[in-house]
Parts: sequence; C-alpha cells; structure tokens
Amino acid sequence: MKQYKKLIIAVIIALIFIGTFVFLWQKGQPKEVAYQEFTPAVNDVRKTTIITGKIEPRNEVNVKPQISGIITQLLKEPGQHVEQGEVIAKVKVIPDMGQLSNAEARVRLADINLAQAQTDYDREKALFDRQLVSADEYEKVRQRLRQAREEVAAAQDVLQVVRDGVSKSNASASSTLVRSTISGVILDIPVKVGNSVILANTFNDGTTIATVANMNDLIFRGNIDETEVGRLVQGMPMKITIGALQDLSFDAALEYISPKATESNGANQFEIKAAVHVPDVSTSGKAPTASASDHPGTLRSGYSANAEIVLQEVKQALTIPESAIEFSGDSTFVYLLTGPSGDKTYERRPVVTGLSDGVNIEIKKGLTTKDKVRGPEIIADEQ
Repeated sequence: MKQYKKLIIAVIIALIFIGTFVFLWQKGQPKEVAYQEFTPAVNDVRKTTIITGKIEPRNEVNVKPQISGIITQLLKEPGQHVEQGEVIAKVKVIPDMGQLSNAEARVRLADINLAQAQTDYDREKALFDRQLVSADEYEKVRQRLRQAREEVAAAQDVLQVVRDGVSKSNASASSTLVRSTISGVILDIPVKVGNSVILANTFNDGTTIATVANMNDLIFRGNIDETEVGRLVQGMPMKITIGALQDLSFDAALEYISPKATESNGANQFEIKAAVHVPDVSTSGKAPTASASDHPGTLRSGYSANAEIVLQEVKQALTIPESAIEFSGDSTFVYLLTGPSGDKTYERRPVVTGLSDGVNIEIKKGLTTKDKVRGPEIIADEQ
C-alpha cells in the first residue's frame, strides 16, 4: 500500500515538472511580430493653434452723473436695452454751501440792480413823454432795465441749479437725470437707491451709475505665444467656441496683433483681438425681446472662449499617419511593403515630408496612393 502511494506521488511530481517545462518552452519561443499597415490617402492638412481668451464688447462705457448727490430712483436694470439719451437714474442734489451762498447773493444783488434800473427807467420815461430828454438817452435807460431783468433771471437759474440741480429754463436737460451716452445693453448698475454719487473732476473719476455696451459689436481678446505670433496676419479667420455655449461656435476675423509682448508665467505673450460675427437671432421668427439676455444663445460679456486659428494649410495633399515615419537626423524614412502577403518584407525608403497636423503628415515625394507602408508594431493583449 505504501509503495502504491509513493508511485502516485512520483507521477504527480513528474507531471508538474513536465508541464512547467512545456510552459517555459512555449513562453521562450519567439513570437511573430505584426505591424499596422497604412495606405497613403489624399487629405487636407491643417496646422492649428488654440488661443484662450474671453468675449468683450468693443464699446463699453461707464455712465457717470453730471452732479453730486443721492440716487433717488433707478429706472433700468442690468440686461435691459437702452437708447442713447434714455434716462437710467435720477439724482437728488446735495448743494455745496459755498456755491449756494454765492448764488443767493447774486440773486439779491440782481434784485437790487433791477429795482434801481426800474426807478431810473420810470423817471426817464416821464421826462421822455414830456419831451425833456432825447430818444437816445431814453433808449439807454430802457436797455439797462432789460439787462437788469435778464441778470435776475440768470441769477435765479443759477440758484435753482445749485440748489435743485435743475431750473425752469433747462428742465428737459436736467443734470439730475442720468442718461445713457450710447445705445446698448446695461451690463451692470453698481449703485442702489440712497447711494451718494459724485461727478468726475480733477481729483476723482466720479461714481459709475451704469456700464453700457453694444452687445452687437463684440471682440475676442486673448494672448498667443511668441513662437506662433509670427505666422499671424490681420484678417485671418478664426473659429470661436465658448465653454458656456457648448453647442454653438462663432466665426471671427483677426484685426489686431499687439506690437509689444507681455511676460506671463515666464513666457512672452502677444495680445490679439478679433471681431466676432454674431448671428442675428431676430431672424428666427420670434418677436424681439426687451432683454438681450433672453435668448439662450446670446453672447455675454466676459464669457471664457477658445479661438482656433489655422496657421498653415495644404489642400489635397498625400498623407500618411505620422507614426509611420522614421526620423533620422534631417532625413525621414518609411518602411514600404514589398513582399507577398504570406511573406511580408519591408523596404526602407526615404521620403520628403511637409506639413504635419500632429496626426497625419504630408508626403511631398517618395510615395503614391498604391503603396502600403508599415506602421507601429501591434501589441497583443496578454491573457
């Protein structure tokens, strides 16, 4: 019985040894190397670059008050469209005490001068009616009376403007009404009712009541690296894509390249600007909306965007995948299939390459559409 067990154990050990030997022998056998194969094709080759930037209105202005005071009423909200001259807010004047005192003194002096001119006129008219003075003397006195009346009216207007910000003679152009200086969309109103505002002067830029921009005239602003700026020329077409509007893209035309670089993260960057061609959403059959932000595809100021520019392009070029090219110094080679399908052999052949888009490369000389070239080795997944 013991001999029988020993025999079984010996057989098992022998089988394990033989199985291990066979496995290692199979693993040690050279495997057949297989390669991808490509046929040259005629395609367009483009070398492009992507520029990051943002969308901005070309004409964006800050609307400021013409007088200092307190906001009493806001008539518009951000996103609404305004026409040039349309009232955005109303301001209550806080008069300067020095100017107010001077204006009141001017009114009192004008009243005194008017009273004296009226007395002189009455006396001169009585003498003129009795033909005791000449017509020339009478006209001079009457002229002084008219001037005194005009001075009173002017002094009262000045007092009303200083005190109230508006006078009866210029009520339609009141400086207490803050009006838009351009037609466009209100981007921001940084003030609230009750806020104090000041007019622009030598020492202060003044308080911004609203920011207004023409959202039908937009530009893309971005920066491009110095290694690529030399290939740009004004008028080049661009394709603008916006992260917030994933399904929409817009055409643009390059119109400005900065002549001076700015350093950013250790690299020299040049600013560019491009005019964005905004499609007219009013042709969609919908009635125009009061707000420019109502349409889901509307461009908004400050959107982050990417601009794609074609730096070089070759149309109808003979191309192969760049992975099939062997680079050796300044020369380029391909491995051309020459043997039959059952016994493949490859011939190393020099070729002249051209433009590459990072995937495909132009072949200027050395191949035809009837050739087949070797690509990278096919790596089989190990089970």
